[in-house]
Order: sequence, then C-alpha cells, then structure tokens
Amino acid sequence: MMPMMPPDPRMVRDIVRRALREDVGRGDITTQCVVPADARASAAVIARQSGVIAGLDVARAVFTEVDAGIAFRASAADGDAVDAGAMIAAAAGPARALLTAERTALNFLQRMSGIATITRRYVHAVEGTSARILDTRKTAPGLRCLDKWAVVLGGGANHRFGLFDGVLIKDNHLRLAGGMRSALTCARARAPHGLKIQVEVETIDQAREALQCEADALLLDNMSPDEMRAVVELARGRAVTEASGGVTLDRVRRIAETGVDFISVGALTHSAPALDIALEITD
Repeated sequence: MMPMMPPDPRMVRDIVRRALREDVGRGDITTQCVVPADARASAAVIARQSGVIAGLDVARAVFTEVDAGIAFRASAADGDAVDAGAMIAAAAGPARALLTAERTALNFLQRMSGIATITRRYVHAVEGTSARILDTRKTAPGLRCLDKWAVVLGGGANHRFGLFDGVLIKDNHLRLAGGMRSALTCARARAPHGLKIQVEVETIDQAREALQCEADALLLDNMSPDEMRAVVELARGRAVTEASGGVTLDRVRRIAETGVDFISVGALTHSAPALDIALEITD
C-alpha cells in the first residue's frame, strides 16, 4: 500500500472549477439582486459538530477561484480534531464573492471532513492491534483524490488508487480466466515487474489454493472471524491478508483481533455522513 501524497494542486483546481460551473452557471442571481456590488464582508467557518477537519486547502481554492481578492485564513489544520462550535477558518473580501463561493466550499469541507471523521473512528477502534484501516475504490466519481486524501487525514491508508496501479483478482476475473491457477499464472506473466498480486478469496480452501499458486496477498471476502483467523495462520510468512466485506464499527475490532494485516472499509467513502460545517457572516 503506497502512501498517498496531497492531491496535485492542478487536479484540485480542475475539480473546483467543474464544481463552480455546476453551481454558479451563468451567475449567482440571488446575490447579484440583493447584495450591493461594492459591499465587503467577513465570515467565519464554524464546525457545528465535533469531528476531524479535512479539505481546508480545497475550500481556499474555491474562494480564490471565485475572487482572488478573498483572503482565506485557516485557524485549524487538516487532520485536526475539533469540538462543536470551533471556528476552523475565516474569510474576508467582496461580499458577493463570499456568498457565491459559500456552498461549493462547504460541500467539499463537509464531505472530506465526514470521511476523515469516520476514518478516525475506525482507526481508534483497532488501536493496539496490528491491523491498518484501508479505503476502497468506492468513491464519488471525479472526487477520488479528495476522498482518498480525506481518509489519510483521518489516519487511514489508501488501497490502490485505480485499476492501473495494482493487481486485484476478484471472483469475476477468476470465472473468466478459468480458475485460480490460470488467473495467477497469467497475472504473473503479464503484470508490470515488481507489482504485487492480490486475490479475493471467499473460503479457506480458496485461500489455500491461492497460496499454493504464490499469491502475494489475500483479500478475505465476507469471511467469519474464525475463518479469517484460520487463513491468517495459513498465510503467515507467505502472503499479506486483508479483510473486506460487511465491516462495521461494531465488528471491526473483532476482525482486527484475528491478526489480519489490513481491513478495507468501503463505508469510509461511500457512506460517510457529512460533517455539519457552516459559514456565518460576522461583519
């Protein structure tokens, strides 16, 4: 699992511009009708819930994209845990621009902070074990780099970013390739040099077969804790193990105690509730 670096600023700028085109379109009609063109204002960005903050740099990019004259000052850092009521940033500048940027900036902040917050809960739940919490590719289309960066800020780690940077042979691959041995033989012959090969297994017998075929890693799909524990013993010193499927906060500690190396949790990115964050005009 390669550590992810912060998103490329050029990629963030492209995402921000697409989001603003979607939201603003031909213009913010309400603000243009109601707010004087020369008005200036200051605003505070407030976390209404306790949680882990993520996305401040993205929010800054939104405000400055709308108007370079907006000054955005963060009073928290990405990855910080904050209490409800905490001010996490301040913005000042042309009033119309502040209101036009508000919703898009908050959408990014709320989504990313929600992901970071739930990730931190999973990470805390497995403290004291050797298991690491991973994300998956179950992200919002077009926002993967932000979703996965939010996982990192919450203390989790990234699985492969996309289809291009890792070999993960799943059940449909096995069916179409003609079985475990055929799939692994082809993958070993055709995969880029040095790339690890992971196989999804649903039973202990499948895990044993994958190990006989020298898989580098096993994805234990929807196994019971007892089955996971048995596969961990089989794989010890031979392959990395990763639990996946049906992972909840209530179950994750029990899964970690089986000895698996990683636990992948799709809910980190596909079901994280947004953290309640608001922008309030202060002056």
